[in-house]
Amino acid sequence: MAKRSLQASSEGIRKAKQAFKRKGWTQEYLASAVGLETRQPIWKFFTGKPIDRQAFNEICFILELDPSEISQKPAINESISTEPTENPTHQLFDIDAVVQKLRAAHYDKIQSQCGSLHLLDIAQPIELNDLYIDVNILEEMTSKRWVENTNRLNYDASESDRFGLGKIRQKRVWGIEAFVQYSKLMLLGKPGAGKTTFLQSIAISCNQGFFQPDCLPIFITLKNFTDDTKGRSQINLFSYIYESFANFGITEQELITVLSHGKALILLDGLDEVAGEDCDEVIKSIRYFLDNFYRTRVVITCRIAAQSYKFYGFTEVEIADFTKTQIAAFAQKWFLTVAKNSHTEARALAQKFMQKLDLAENRQFLELATTPILLNLTCLLFQFIEDFPVARSELYRKGLELLLVRWDEARGIKRDQAYRDLSLLQKIKLLSRIAAITFAQGDYLLPEAKMRQLITDYLRHLPNATTDADALDLESVSILKAIEAQHGLLIERARGIYSFSHLTFQEYFTAREIVAHASTETLSELVNHLNEKRWREVFLLSVEILHPADELLKLMKQKINAAVNNDAKLKNFLHWISRKTSAVNAPHHPASVRAFYFTLALPPEHPLACNQSLAISLDHQIASNLAVDLALDLALTHALSVSLAITADIFFQRFIALNLALDLEHLLKEQPSLQTALQDIKNLLPSANQGREALKIWWLTNGEIWIEKLRNLLINDRQIGQVWLFTPEEWPRLQQYWDDNQLLMNCLKGASNVTPDVQKSIENSLFAIEQL
Repeated sequence: MAKRSLQASSEGIRKAKQAFKRKGWTQEYLASAVGLETRQPIWKFFTGKPIDRQAFNEICFILELDPSEISQKPAINESISTEPTENPTHQLFDIDAVVQKLRAAHYDKIQSQCGSLHLLDIAQPIELNDLYIDVNILEEMTSKRWVENTNRLNYDASESDRFGLGKIRQKRVWGIEAFVQYSKLMLLGKPGAGKTTFLQSIAISCNQGFFQPDCLPIFITLKNFTDDTKGRSQINLFSYIYESFANFGITEQELITVLSHGKALILLDGLDEVAGEDCDEVIKSIRYFLDNFYRTRVVITCRIAAQSYKFYGFTEVEIADFTKTQIAAFAQKWFLTVAKNSHTEARALAQKFMQKLDLAENRQFLELATTPILLNLTCLLFQFIEDFPVARSELYRKGLELLLVRWDEARGIKRDQAYRDLSLLQKIKLLSRIAAITFAQGDYLLPEAKMRQLITDYLRHLPNATTDADALDLESVSILKAIEAQHGLLIERARGIYSFSHLTFQEYFTAREIVAHASTETLSELVNHLNEKRWREVFLLSVEILHPADELLKLMKQKINAAVNNDAKLKNFLHWISRKTSAVNAPHHPASVRAFYFTLALPPEHPLACNQSLAISLDHQIASNLAVDLALDLALTHALSVSLAITADIFFQRFIALNLALDLEHLLKEQPSLQTALQDIKNLLPSANQGREALKIWWLTNGEIWIEKLRNLLINDRQIGQVWLFTPEEWPRLQQYWDDNQLLMNCLKGASNVTPDVQKSIENSLFAIEQL
């Protein structure tokens, strides 16, 4: 008979804890998912104690595990004693006892150090497990990625996925897997990438017995280590660790025993946060500790650019940006824990959040959300209006403030600033200058020499600047490294190849530089890029920042009009649209009606044909309550398109569809003459009873004549259905005009300061060639 209870084996517990860790749940959440009233069975499951068979199987199912691989197998001979004997394993038993003694003494401190997160702009600390998402690790840090990236100097962002700018698609592994694989790990990452949080999660998982339960977790913030030992004649990492155990009756020999046998996890956080004058001593202390306790597992975190010293035997890995899956998981936890919504509300908000992020117009928000510190800010802004702000420049401003100032201030870090003489405004101006020059040249990946030259040129024009070329060059090197190490806004993509960490920030800084030197000349230079897709975001940001934005908007409209005046065919097409708009009886915004007819008149095979998205954006009534005149023209255009797509071979199959397309009595009640004329054309069609072959012959003989009669009726009575003779080679000109008007409309919506007259004038002139 099968036992009514099951218990997990040691290996099963290890697998279950790994699966539980990947899920990122709490024991309470798992109990709820299984349908248990308390978490006691969950606790028993993870500690290897017997629990009800059904509950055991349910837990395994939820964790996506095979119960047969997790449960403890029956003993072959239960009479065999499992008590330790006097042999070499007795020594191991003693070590384990010492480890458990130190773990018990140190438990509360680890929970206090690592059990919660302090988020900027959030008043209360958040439980780590309530928000933490497992991170990915990139194992290829050096030569391969650098060689591949060096080949991307001609990178074109307009033809690429912004989400992967400058990134090599290399294999990712779970952070915990990298930790298990390498006993000595240097974990590198950009500012706000989640290095500290990952280290905290390792400490908590070990402390609670979910990971390496036979080891002692020790978490040390290296900045605190430096501050606490300042003034001592000698900095000793072991002595510093022992101080935290001395008050618990732990002897120095017990700690040495644990460390010597590799039974500790030493987690050293923030090597980059140690001030420059203290760094050598801290590194020396770490190195001395590693030499004495070479079996101990050690992880050191550091910002990528700030790490120069190489610890012997350490594997360098990089913490990866969040994927969309990780962003979605974080958002759901954030809306549940931070915003304090119910599970149902949090799930719905997270789904809406991701749907909004997936929209093409929000790709910049998605780009920023791959960095945890900026993802938190994005969630914070989203929760209030359940959408992203129209004025996206405000998000970028807050994000830069976070990276440039607040992130370090909140943790009391004062870095050794290689460019301490530059004010915050000067740093922003420097970055704006670099961004504007490189963006205008289409440079996204720059050699270090060119980046240093741009910095040198800026420094040369500062008040009291040195004229010594060598001194300026040395200072430019220091500033470049400082920007990368302290803020992560410029990063080394390859050996000696730099770029902005986010294309969004390069666009924002470019817009700032344009606005800072706004004049008719500089704005005209910007407008010369109107037809280039990669400048779209710069236009949108510039009109947001400009006060007022009148001149830029007028220059954009003039540029669009000038392109039309040089294209006779497009100009005639737009004149017809204006006349048609004036002739119809519709309560909609005139620009919306013009956009409606712009796409309605295009050949059916054109990508924009009958695309009413822009018309709806200009006037939502187009979608919900379309005027009869417009509905009639839409239906007649559809009928003509159906007939044009018919061949003799398929006339029999499409006969019913054609008749239905011509059944428009509900739209013709006020136009009896047109109804009669349309019915006369419909009566010319043969009867469906004649059979497939007869219908084929009829369409071969009369099809073109019948279509021409229908087209002539549409042209004469409704002024639609004309053949505008735009060739496929000319289609891009129509697309460009559409895109330009859409950009102008979006700029108008996003502009923070436009005079009413200019606003009204441009709104009324969209898809028209009238001058302002």
